[in-house]
Amino acid sequence: MRISVLVGAAVLALLFFINLVATAPARLLNFFVPEEQILLQGLSGTVWDGSASGVIIRLPQGYFQLGAVEWSLQPVSLLTLAPHITLRSEWGRQAFAAELIVRGQQDIDIINLEAQLAAGMLSRFAPVAVDGFFSLQSGLLQVRDGMPFSGEGRLVWQNAGWNSPRGLVPLGTYALDFQQPENEALQGQILTLSGPLEASGTLQLQQRSYAVDILIASEGSLDTQIQQMLSLIAQPEDAGFRLALDGDL
Repeated sequence: MRISVLVGAAVLALLFFINLVATAPARLLNFFVPEEQILLQGLSGTVWDGSASGVIIRLPQGYFQLGAVEWSLQPVSLLTLAPHITLRSEWGRQAFAAELIVRGQQDIDIINLEAQLAAGMLSRFAPVAVDGFFSLQSGLLQVRDGMPFSGEGRLVWQNAGWNSPRGLVPLGTYALDFQQPENEALQGQILTLSGPLEASGTLQLQQRSYAVDILIASEGSLDTQIQQMLSLIAQPEDAGFRLALDGDL
């Protein structure tokens, strides 16, 4: 009799624990997420399926606003020490959606990624004054030790523009198709989709070393402001301007 009572008590305790964990409120994340790096606002739902009305990430360059965020965490993935999270965020025209498998502090798999970001954000990382939106689509990206390890996808600069001292100069729409076999160099091909400039070339990233070689030309005469802009960043050639860069991130 005592054994059956103990078994029954154990089953009840286990069910209580499972229910407690399954209904753990999302606000508990405030105790685990480092406040000096990520600021969570308006948490609702549970740890497993929840949302935040606002999420702000602190970067060395300043604050990055993710906006409203929804997430879903697969509990079973915790048993493999590789949390599998489905994540969506939206802030104005900025949006992000992907599945994340966190394999370590600097190791992550990003699946079915769709993202859109204002090009003006680049000004936080480099002295550039550009306009438009970047959109990124990828079936799989793998990051190891904080650097790209493998993957493929397309990055599009939509309605590109340069904020010149005289106003906005439209540049067009351009794409970067990239692929990277596991633990090899990332190779990218630059294409022109529309616009007054014809840009073509390649990009390569090997660990932290990068190389960019782009030819920028036009079938007709270039706007004076565009010529002045290109002369600041590229070398003139008979066929147009060549932008050649290499270095380390």
